[in-house]
Amino acid sequence: QVQLVESGGGLVQPGGSLKLSCVASGRISVVYAMGWYRQAPGKQRELVAAVASDESAEYADSVKGRFTISRDSAKNTVLLQMNSVQPEDTAVYFCNVKGQMAKGSFFASWGQGTQVNVSS
Repeated sequence: QVQLVESGGGLVQPGGSLKLSCVASGRISVVYAMGWYRQAPGKQRELVAAVASDESAEYADSVKGRFTISRDSAKNTVLLQMNSVQPEDTAVYFCNVKGQMAKGSFFASWGQGTQVNVSS
């Protein structure tokens, strides 16, 4: 079983910055992709950013140039640096991690979500 613990959400003013962190724990053998998704009220969950095992990253068009995703594979940690945030970035942010357990089975796990509110 893989557990994801997210932190770093909160209230931030427009134009400000916030950093989200997600740590994966459990009998993990290897982590493949790590990513952040978000879901605003009344909307579907959407990909914000993802980083592969080779550290190549992809971003939603709406956050390109403002958000940066990074990972520390040794610590099974993924970070999301959010700069120049806007009210439309308000959402619950979820961490997602895909990998393989020590016994060989594959997993895709979600965090519990962390609320980000952008408001003056």
